[in-house]
Amino acid sequence: MVPLPPSKSVVGCRWVYKIKINFDGSIERSKLGWLQKDTLNSMVWIILGTFTPIAKITTIRTLIIVASVRQWYISQFDVKNAFLNGDLQEEIYMAPPPSVSHDSGYVCKLKKALYGLKQTPRAWFEKFYVVISSLGFVSGSHDSVLFIKSTDACRIILFLYIDDMIITGDDIDGISVLKTELVKQFEMKDLGSLRYFLGIEVRSLLT
Repeated sequence: MVPLPPSKSVVGCRWVYKIKINFDGSIERSKLGWLQKDTLNSMVWIILGTFTPIAKITTIRTLIIVASVRQWYISQFDVKNAFLNGDLQEEIYMAPPPSVSHDSGYVCKLKKALYGLKQTPRAWFEKFYVVISSLGFVSGSHDSVLFIKSTDACRIILFLYIDDMIITGDDIDGISVLKTELVKQFEMKDLGSLRYFLGIEVRSLLT
């Protein structure tokens, strides 16, 4: 914690409790975090850019169809605490969470992005973009969350939706390398074969 510098504003926060549900309705886990309260600076953050690209449902449907026709295996991953990987570009001060003791006039100076912060989605996507680009992938021209690595012989396709991703293609060795490199950068959970994504239930007939 640090003293709030002169002329600097502070964002508020509150505890948030959330239950994450699996596609079949069962409870996966309970989550706890902070949520940034709206402040007078909200419009300033919007101008600076707090958005993250939104996946197009037509893209994921097309990708599933292409993978099915070409008999590509589709694997699904969940990036654990994805938003905490983002690096903040702004200097942000936050009021200490409720029930956390602190000296009067002291606030939290954020070093990393937090869930609920308006800048966090953008910061996470920028971090992921840097990592995936360094591995030779390029963003799709029609959907910026679709990343492709292609040669004359084979190709790998990765689709990112916030903290969920699916990977497919005909380069088995390349996909294995990609998974290894991503795990070095982010804590990830391998969900196995794609079964449910953005409201689409998938059943693989591959053996």
